[in-house]
Amino acid sequence: MINLREGEIPEVDKRKPYALVAITKHGVANARSYTEKFPYADLYYMKKFARGDEEARQIQLFDGTVRLLLPALFQQYKGVICVISLGAVVRMIAPIMVDKMTDPAVLVVDDLGQYVISVLSGHIGGANALTYEFAKAIGATPVVTTASDVQKTIPVDLFGAQFGWMWDSEEKLLPVSASVVNEEHVAIVQETGEKDWWMHNRSMPENLKIYPSTAEAIQAKPHATLLITDRLIDSDEEVLLENGVIYRPKSLVLGIGCNRGTALEEIEQVIDETLAELSLSKKSVKAVATIDLKKDEEGLLALTAKHNWPFITYTPEQLNEMPLRNPSETVFKYTGAYGVSEPAALRCANTDELVLEKKKSGNVTVSIARVNFEERGQ
Repeated sequence: MINLREGEIPEVDKRKPYALVAITKHGVANARSYTEKFPYADLYYMKKFARGDEEARQIQLFDGTVRLLLPALFQQYKGVICVISLGAVVRMIAPIMVDKMTDPAVLVVDDLGQYVISVLSGHIGGANALTYEFAKAIGATPVVTTASDVQKTIPVDLFGAQFGWMWDSEEKLLPVSASVVNEEHVAIVQETGEKDWWMHNRSMPENLKIYPSTAEAIQAKPHATLLITDRLIDSDEEVLLENGVIYRPKSLVLGIGCNRGTALEEIEQVIDETLAELSLSKKSVKAVATIDLKKDEEGLLALTAKHNWPFITYTPEQLNEMPLRNPSETVFKYTGAYGVSEPAALRCANTDELVLEKKKSGNVTVSIARVNFEERGQ
């Protein structure tokens, strides 16, 4: 809990590059959903709107006027996204603005989530690029009023943010951004994820070149690399990361079955071990899927809240519609479905292929499917 007092700049727990702050009931409800769609923002809202899951979801509550919180956010974050009226934001940030070289990006989102407005530090602070990416992520209309603003290339620190992609490390963001801006040879390798990431009504700059594999990118010897994958890379590919960034698309669905009362710790241990065995990144998990009989399973609810993963459940009839290699009469006897983890993963990922058929470990059964982005028109 952050207690705000006049004349004091509060301490905040910065975990991500951007801060998202809301002060109304509807604004808070929307902001909570925004963090599922845009993974680069820490969420702050007033304690009177607390729902009890804030600690698990790493949401920070504050007590007092938001005006007293903004100076701390200005100091700590690259950008501040305010689900607050434009007039109020302008009045609150006016006394704490310094100059366009140091001020963070500031965006305003209306209470209904219809518009995202670039307010401060459009060019240098990156507010304009952030406006486009955040608006795309939440399905809103971007409003950028800078007359000379023309997006020409990829914003490296926000690449794929509209889809929920996350970079693995921020270490090389600045040098890779420099390579992009300076029109040096930049290799792009995409192994999974949404394909419609180029947002502009013009061709990509010639310095950005797409390669079908890491091997071909390595052979081309680029100045920088953008690698889009859900797998852990091999040692012979690490040369690409000397000046490269890995992006993790939300491409993996975990189908989970478990005995009643299975603890969060056991479920998570099985997931971590399984992903490690398959050399897959946990950052690429899109959702957890299971049968609706498990919709109140405390271990699964705690797991999905902890990682801010959507928790998807299906009826036995929906699960039985999916093709299964390993149908179980025993599972059908107790649940009405011939399988749980496998068909749940397949249905949620919109595919008929599994990365991992059901694996049972202790009280947990896990299956993994990769999202079929082609079928989704992405």
